[in-house]
Amino acid sequence: MSRSRLLLVAFVSLLMLAAGAAVWRTAASAPPAPLAVAVPSAPPAVAPASVKPAEAMAQAPARLSSPAAGYVGAEKCGECHDTEHEAWSKDWHSRALSPAEPRFVVGDFTNTHYKGESSEAWMTQRDSHPFMRTRGPTGVLADYPVDWVMGGKHMQDPVTQMPDGRWQVLPIYFHVTGHGEWVDYSEAKQGALPPDHPFFWSNWQRNAQHSCLDCHVTGLDTRYDRASHRWSTGFADPGVACESCHGPGARHVETQLARDIVQPEKLPPEKGLALCAQCHGPHRTLFPLLDAAHHFKPGERYEDSYQPMVLLLGEDRSGDFFDDGRPKTSSFEYQALIQSRCYQKGGATCLTCHDAPHDGHVNELKSPKHPAKAVTVGSATCQGCHAKEFAEGSRHTHHTASAEAPDCVACHMPPTVSGVLDTFADHAIDVPVPRNTVKHGIPNGCNACHAHAKATPEAMDEALAKWWPQAKTRQARRMRLADALAVKTAADSRPFLEGVLADTKEAPSLRGVAAQLLAQRFHQDAVPALKAALATARDPGLRSDLAAALVATGSREALDALAPLLEDKSLWVRQSAALPLAGVGDARGRATLESLAHTPTSEGLPLPHVVLGQLALRQGDVAKGIAELERSLDLQPYNTGVLVLLADVYARQGDIPRARERLEEALRFDPRNKGARQRLSLLQRGPGPRR
Repeated sequence: MSRSRLLLVAFVSLLMLAAGAAVWRTAASAPPAPLAVAVPSAPPAVAPASVKPAEAMAQAPARLSSPAAGYVGAEKCGECHDTEHEAWSKDWHSRALSPAEPRFVVGDFTNTHYKGESSEAWMTQRDSHPFMRTRGPTGVLADYPVDWVMGGKHMQDPVTQMPDGRWQVLPIYFHVTGHGEWVDYSEAKQGALPPDHPFFWSNWQRNAQHSCLDCHVTGLDTRYDRASHRWSTGFADPGVACESCHGPGARHVETQLARDIVQPEKLPPEKGLALCAQCHGPHRTLFPLLDAAHHFKPGERYEDSYQPMVLLLGEDRSGDFFDDGRPKTSSFEYQALIQSRCYQKGGATCLTCHDAPHDGHVNELKSPKHPAKAVTVGSATCQGCHAKEFAEGSRHTHHTASAEAPDCVACHMPPTVSGVLDTFADHAIDVPVPRNTVKHGIPNGCNACHAHAKATPEAMDEALAKWWPQAKTRQARRMRLADALAVKTAADSRPFLEGVLADTKEAPSLRGVAAQLLAQRFHQDAVPALKAALATARDPGLRSDLAAALVATGSREALDALAPLLEDKSLWVRQSAALPLAGVGDARGRATLESLAHTPTSEGLPLPHVVLGQLALRQGDVAKGIAELERSLDLQPYNTGVLVLLADVYARQGDIPRARERLEEALRFDPRNKGARQRLSLLQRGPGPRR
């Protein structure tokens, strides 16, 4: 939960945590053994003798449980659709996850050694099965079987199944498209990774059930048993299979009717785009990952399940975006495309340019029936909408080298997006803006090719003004976005933020970011602009962002503006309005939360249970408070803040064993959690002087 949403319950939380600290100092229960982390000496450069600590004992991989309801698997689809099934099996979507068999493994496991700053691994084989020897959660070397591999087109990530059912992504990846070498991308991005670091390979942030499988398998159903601390995982297919795009097929298998299966080409554009957006754009989910029944399914609306992550992570800034709001790292294709004029004005979706994974084209790119002479593969799909520009040839491009082979992509989708160790096309599909390069350091399409000394961004801007004077309007849009969103121009950003927010032609996702930054930077002064935008906001994601922004202003007037949203059609929006209103004692907000928490269609939302639990504790109803908080953990067991809060409640009740269990559980998911560590440390010291 972002800081702005926590503001409403901060007073309650502080009271509980303060009371908890006193309880821990007077706890008389016997402390558990200390949580020790080994600090090993440097290992030899050659593979050491085989070691098998308990955490990596040889064992048969955990069996898969059942997939989510209604899924039948690609093999069943292939019984009738054999041609499509055969083509799909050769596409990279089918290889999103594969068993670690020789036909799928591309990494070199012939006694290969890798050493990074904090990571080291030896890749070996045993009876043709790959293993990786590396340091485990205690810092001790161990052999880990590679049970699955993810991808293989650009990178391939090895995955091991732990004895408790967790699927963990091992620390070293194989970079296929580079020099064919092993790399530690996490270390390169996060820095040194000791065993208690959240991104150390055996910790929660590298758990495949949490971070990967939802997009790398079809029909995922993963569960966690809180009592045994064990995971179970099931799916219909490894990889992105038929039912990822066509929906669960059980009914269609039974009836053989076309109406009982999703046909992507017949969906409205927004729902067609959602098929790809479910994986090609990091997002927040409305329901937690353990709730298979509420996972997005083809044919549904994107906004009913997801909100795209754009520029901000709560109140923190993401490093995955340029200052004008365009993604600068891969996998954010959805966030980029919905900013484009191709989408906003032309209604283009992924399926406008790309074929289905079973159509067999290069990179799933469509080809026009009558392509222009010598057109590049990447630009051929543009011809369908931009025949006029193709006909103009060099009169449009002003590049004689491209007169015979127009290359739209070079200018409008330059390779400025980084992905692990590769570069990719920018799916925002816009015009170059060299002035943003000068002012904000944002790369532009011209200098992606023209890198010689005289080709300065200023020179490129002069050429653009001469050749394409009509591009100024589109350039102005990007310059306004950069001036609004950039940190270094934050002090003077108010008019630009208000301009973005008020522009109904701007992408709702960028207007939502502008709303949140306006509230963060200008507080109560932002309220009029936020209320004005809310009055006309059609997009539910924007309404949800505006609700969060109004709360962040700290204004009572802003909270009053949320009341009408309690009747919103969007579940996201109703929750976004109810949480802060309930937190300040508004009976309407609390009534909405009670409804959300106990209506079957929304009971699986964790946040209403969390806030209702905190409100009950505030009123002295400990039993209800515990019940609501425990229910939230049934739904989202990895919420370490709730685990620590419950530990405090149990300690105040004198139930020290259960308090300790919650703290130890918090450390399973976040080894660096300060609150849990401090409380366990107090327990281990034994009773102190009573107050």
